[in-house]
Amino acid sequence: MAVTRKLANGIGAIACAACMAYALFAQYVLGLEPCPLCVLQRVAMIALGLVFVAAFLHDPGRIGARIYAVLLFLVAALGGSIAARHVWLQNLPPSEVPDCGPGLEYMLNSFPLGESLNMILSGSGECADVVWSFLGFSMPAWVFVSFVFLGVAGFLSNLHLSRAGEK
Repeated sequence: MAVTRKLANGIGAIACAACMAYALFAQYVLGLEPCPLCVLQRVAMIALGLVFVAAFLHDPGRIGARIYAVLLFLVAALGGSIAARHVWLQNLPPSEVPDCGPGLEYMLNSFPLGESLNMILSGSGECADVVWSFLGFSMPAWVFVSFVFLGVAGFLSNLHLSRAGEK
C-alpha cells in the first residue's frame, strides 16, 4: 500500500485529534486547568486539524495540495509560536515572571479581541507554572514539538506525495 497525500492528511487529522484528546484528558481527568496560552494552543491545534480534514476530504490535485501545504505550515507555525512563547515564559527567572492577570473569560468579555489577545500573549504568572512534564519537557514544549512535526510533515507530504492513481 502506497502512502498518498490523502492518507498522510488523514493521519495528520488523527494526530491533531489525539493531541486534543490528551489535552481534555489532562484537564478533566488529571485536573490541570488550562491557562490562557494553553487555550490559544488548543485553538491552533483544532485549526490545524481542520485544515488536515479539509485536505483529506478534498484530496486535491497538485496545485490544491500546494495550497494546503502552505496553509498547514502557516497554521502550525502560528501554533508553534504560541507554544514557544509559553515555553519561554516557563523558563524565565522567578523575578521576571509577569504577575497573574485576569482570567480568559473575563478578558474576552471585558476587552476588545485585539487587546485580549495582546494580554494573553503577554502571558501571566499562571502561564509560567510548570504543572506537568514528561521526559523533562513541559506540556507546552511537547505541544511545540507536535506543531513542528505536524507542520513539517503536512507541508512535505502535500508537496511530495502523490494522489492515489496520480504519477
